[in-house]
Amino acid sequence: MTTTPSRTVVANISLTLDGRVSGPGGDYDQSWVVPHVISSVALAHMTKVTAPATTALLGRKNYEGFGGYWPAVADDETAPADSRAFSRWLNEVEKVVFSTTLKSADWNNSRIAAGDPAAMVKELREQDGGDIIVLASTSVIKALLAADEVDRLSITLCPELVGGGVHFFDETLTPGSWTLTESAQTDTGALCLVYDRKRG
Repeated sequence: MTTTPSRTVVANISLTLDGRVSGPGGDYDQSWVVPHVISSVALAHMTKVTAPATTALLGRKNYEGFGGYWPAVADDETAPADSRAFSRWLNEVEKVVFSTTLKSADWNNSRIAAGDPAAMVKELREQDGGDIIVLASTSVIKALLAADEVDRLSITLCPELVGGGVHFFDETLTPGSWTLTESAQTDTGALCLVYDRKRG
């Protein structure tokens, strides 16, 4: 009997030094992240992390935010090569957006899922394909970490203290050990870190 290999689930997130995903101004208070994620090292890191993935998972806010910016970058000759590559990948990859309010998902290769992210990942793991990556969607990543369904953490640690806002790590997460498998420093002082889950 042949079984389908389980796919690697990657969670990609940017964090402040005080462990937050947004500032005190709310979900969209993220100006602190911009200088760090547009550096050449961070863009190269993003391209490397996303390249093996054939499915991207997003929450509604990130889906709408990404969809409002990235589709056109692929054909923007003034954009950096890594940005254009990431845009082409985003346009082509299967996108699953978790939302109970969206009525349609018009971006190419998108579909809406209203259920539990962990249940969806279990289903996707049984299908053929490359990595499954969650793009900066905090609620989706937290749900998968709580269910111990994340195999790899890609963290861009930004040298900023914002002093308020939403903490990423909390008591809902499943305890576990992780191994640092890759690291790179940007010219802005951010660290691009990759951790793999230790199992068994």
